[in-house]
Amino acid sequence: MTDASTSTTALADPDGPAPAGPSARGPRARDTVAYLRYGAGKLVGAAVSLFAVLVTSFFLFRIIPGDPVRTITHGRAVSEEQLQALRRQFGIDKPLWEQFTQYCGQALRGDFGNSYQLHDPVGELIWDRLPATLLLTGTAFVLYSLIGVWLGTRSAWRNGGLGDRFNTGLSLTLYSVPSFWLGLMLINVFAVGVGFVPGLFPTGLMETGDGSTGLAHALDVAHHMVLPVVTLVAVGYAQTLLVMRSSLLDEMGSDYLTTARAKGLRDTLVRRRHAVPNALLPTVTLMFVNLGHVVAGQILVETVFSWPGLGGLFYEALSIPDLPLLQGLFFVFAAGVILMNTLADLIYPLLDPRVGR
Repeated sequence: MTDASTSTTALADPDGPAPAGPSARGPRARDTVAYLRYGAGKLVGAAVSLFAVLVTSFFLFRIIPGDPVRTITHGRAVSEEQLQALRRQFGIDKPLWEQFTQYCGQALRGDFGNSYQLHDPVGELIWDRLPATLLLTGTAFVLYSLIGVWLGTRSAWRNGGLGDRFNTGLSLTLYSVPSFWLGLMLINVFAVGVGFVPGLFPTGLMETGDGSTGLAHALDVAHHMVLPVVTLVAVGYAQTLLVMRSSLLDEMGSDYLTTARAKGLRDTLVRRRHAVPNALLPTVTLMFVNLGHVVAGQILVETVFSWPGLGGLFYEALSIPDLPLLQGLFFVFAAGVILMNTLADLIYPLLDPRVGR
């Protein structure tokens, strides 16, 4: 038999190895293309959402009753000519369509104008208040995510037990409680003091302002953070616990867990290595959504505790209304949520290959 006939026979052998080449990598290539299309669609959707937020932020705050110029000059002797001069300075004397086009043009360049009341660029005001918000809500996010996942896992694994009933009942109660009301109750009990309970914590602000530095200043800030962080954790952990518990209960009846137990794996290993990783997928999505709210802060909680963050700044701007500051803050809040949701959508297919295929 010649070399040519041997080669032909080998190629024709149906039981022989599959030929190497681009076709052998077909499924992986198709998965990559599908993921790129999925990701591109999510990015386009995020861009459209951001533009919708940009438009909404302009019209939303212009339906708020009140005249910014009269609010700012309240209690001062000003003439009608001076009021008109301020309106021209702020640009609110122009037709609405002209204000909108000017706003969109500036916003697309990252310029949201100057605050009516504080007279500083909106971007600088947001940047100055951002660290305080990230410190407060970021600390709370880490704590309630860890606590919620841990308690949710234990509650689901001991479904129907005393601990499960207690954790579920407490989380449902805290999840339904308004955060500002809980904050006010904590101030009344642990800051002001009730009966035999002395006032242990400050009623508000971020620091005492005594000029302390170093470790003393860090401890002072931590002391002021206790009550607002407890308020955010009490409400946030409840949602994470309920989602984690529900997800793990759905997984517990799966066949692969029965197979793992049949192989002789300990119950702890079955839970940690098999059940929890699969049940974490919805919880991870929730964490990314909550991570977007870290930037947005908690307006009511920051206001109740007089915390000098973005939430307090938004409340101050709303009372005037300070239109450029409100528009800039609203866009930043919404952009944080949209970007985190988009990031979750892009990561989710990597955790669960069934998504985006």
